[in-house]
Amino acid sequence: CRTFMRDAEAIACSRRMNSLTLNRHTEILEILEIPQLMDTCVRNGYYEEALELTAYVRRLERKHSSIPVIQGIVEEVRQSAQLMLNQLIQQLRTNIPLPACLRVIGFLRRMDVLTEAELRVKFLQARDAWLRSIQASIPDHDPYLHITKTIEACRVHLFDIVTQYRAIFSDEEPLVPAEGAAPAEGAIFHSWVLQKVSEFLRTLRRDLERGVGGRLDSLLGQCMYFGLSFSRVGVDFRGQLAPLFQRVAADAFGKAVEEAVEKFREEMNSYTLISAPAVLGGSAGVPVPTAQPGTLQPPMVLLDFPPLACFLNGLLVAFNDLRLCCPIALAQDVTACLDSALGEVS
Repeated sequence: CRTFMRDAEAIACSRRMNSLTLNRHTEILEILEIPQLMDTCVRNGYYEEALELTAYVRRLERKHSSIPVIQGIVEEVRQSAQLMLNQLIQQLRTNIPLPACLRVIGFLRRMDVLTEAELRVKFLQARDAWLRSIQASIPDHDPYLHITKTIEACRVHLFDIVTQYRAIFSDEEPLVPAEGAAPAEGAIFHSWVLQKVSEFLRTLRRDLERGVGGRLDSLLGQCMYFGLSFSRVGVDFRGQLAPLFQRVAADAFGKAVEEAVEKFREEMNSYTLISAPAVLGGSAGVPVPTAQPGTLQPPMVLLDFPPLACFLNGLLVAFNDLRLCCPIALAQDVTACLDSALGEVS
């Protein structure tokens, strides 16, 4: 009899649980479908609804963390939240406008998985990856084409990234913190900008060394405009451009003068006074044109000495190329180079 009573009580208890489960069937089913609904929202880009589901699951976890079913639901929702995090960061690696950037960062902040400093670093890393992909797609066979396309890409896209960062994050703290204080979060952006400027200067130096022909003046103008446009956001690097172009102009001038001296030596090896008709009086009847008043021209008598005339032409070509991009700081170097060349010739 007692066994029957116990069995009856167990059956009654089970029946009450089944009745309660049946009455709450809709609510239980909604809870069990949360992982599937979360995955659907994430994969279709409904991040607002996904964040609401995440917040609801967190409340369930705090109330019923000991229930195995709830633990399984929490784990599946966390996996979907990780997928959502990856998707949002991936969006920052594309050509995304400022409003979309603001929306993505807003979602990341509401997910509450990254600190403010980590969020800044993730943003800069993602945008930097996108910028590098654009730079990597620029053809590298022609140095002039490569550097001009790089200047254009950096000027447009890097300026957009700086604008987006400053619209999303506030950097009101000083870059250099007080003694004993933690580094300011604004130093993250400052360091990144310095890195990008340094990378551009290295690319510019490499392409200048490869040679851009006689278009040095055009390239200098583009670089100066690039630096001027960045002065509006406090990143004016035009002062670092002058030494690069100064060295390239000096090297080009020195190479041209050296070639003129070498050519003069070769011609002098085969030159004799017999081949100079003016010296022997053979061209005495040929009129020599006179220079116009107020003009600067080499003396026509050099025509009687072809090696000297060719050497002068080589120097004039070097000066004409230098004229296109002639920093005033090169005056002493050019004078020394020319003095050395004239010494070798004489």
